[in-house]
Amino acid sequence: MKKLFLTAMLAVFAFLSQAQKLEKAKDLLSRKKLAEAKTEIDNVLAVEKNKTNSEAWYTKAKVYGAIAADSTQKSTVPDARGIAFEAMKQYLSLESGVKDAAKRNIQLTLDNNAPLIELYTGYSKDAASFYNASNFNDAFVNFKKSLEVFDLMSEKGIIPIKLDTTTTLYAGISAEKAQKPDDAAVYYGKIAEAKAKGEGFVEIYKWLADYYRRKDDVANASKFSALGKEVYPADQFWTGFELDMAREKGNKEDLFKKYEAVIQENPDNYLFLFNYGVELYQTGYDPDASKRPANSKELINKAIEVMTKTLEKKPDFANANMVLGQIYYNQGVEINNENKNIRPSGGVKLSADQLKKKEELRAETSKKFDQALPYLMKVDELLDSQGKLKMEDKEHLKNALDLLIIINEEKVNQLEQKKRQAEAKKDAAGIKAIDAEIKKIQDNVTRYTDKYNNIDRKH
Repeated sequence: MKKLFLTAMLAVFAFLSQAQKLEKAKDLLSRKKLAEAKTEIDNVLAVEKNKTNSEAWYTKAKVYGAIAADSTQKSTVPDARGIAFEAMKQYLSLESGVKDAAKRNIQLTLDNNAPLIELYTGYSKDAASFYNASNFNDAFVNFKKSLEVFDLMSEKGIIPIKLDTTTTLYAGISAEKAQKPDDAAVYYGKIAEAKAKGEGFVEIYKWLADYYRRKDDVANASKFSALGKEVYPADQFWTGFELDMAREKGNKEDLFKKYEAVIQENPDNYLFLFNYGVELYQTGYDPDASKRPANSKELINKAIEVMTKTLEKKPDFANANMVLGQIYYNQGVEINNENKNIRPSGGVKLSADQLKKKEELRAETSKKFDQALPYLMKVDELLDSQGKLKMEDKEHLKNALDLLIIINEEKVNQLEQKKRQAEAKKDAAGIKAIDAEIKKIQDNVTRYTDKYNNIDRKH
């Protein structure tokens, strides 16, 4: 009986001893004797049974938090703030088992949540300092830790806010600047998923959509594009991005359907029409006819239709004039090549039908060139009157003048042939009229040639 009583008494003394050690640690903390307080609380928690004592963990969190905040002490425990945070998480975990909600987290409540708030602000201040010093890696680490504290406070209902938008934004920016795009995507993604809106935030949605597109993650690229379009519906980026996504899938039929839908949604946007026309033509036309799709003619005709509508909306759009002029010119060249391929062989003269066909092809060639002329001349009118041109515009002007020279020279060749026929008939009046027309066209050739040769100097 005495033995049992002695054992019980020893247990009581041990309990009282540990309680005294905890109180001593708290007293040392209150007197700013942080090194001694650290030693005392570490000894308390080194005892296995004390590891279920929430007050001990709370005290450890306060001690290590105080060390982290003390400029003279923090170097002695490099990760003091991290240790304090882990201790606070342990405290909250143990307190979650308290059945009486009014008594749960009572110590933290009495301190007005100061230990957690100090951890949050401590990480935030360090993060800002690193960021301002362009140390983006350490800035990211500390912004990330700050958010972990924030999330814990939000989870426990200590604060009513679910997203710390500013810190999350800077965590993403710091990660991006530290060349950690995967981490940046996580934090930018939190902002986008919350549909956050603010000055410059539209770029976050664009960054995410493009980031996942480049990773071939179509689902996420589409997700963030849709979120961006929902939050910033007036920004035209989303429509262009959707078209890029459709283009990258490689299915031209789906791409063209997307263009039709986009144009219907944006009837006044001439750029979507223009780009659609270019896509149609690039799909339908190849200099090597054997490489063209079976529906090449339909695609090219559709391209002409769409480009014509583009110019109805914006007649002074040099790019569209250039494309339409080029389409008609290419058609003329192909017809002219077909004509040239009808030639005598084996010493046999061309038949009457062949001669008739050649005459028809010459007329069709001339018609196509005539269709090209006003568009190419418009390019010259729009661009040559300007001063310094962008490289793209300068190339358009050069190409337009080059084609104008070729077309007019071809017209001179055709007139020379007519002149020979008139001479054979001794048609003096006809010859005179043809000469006058040749002179006029040759003057055009000279004028366009001079312009071409002076482009670099003038523009």
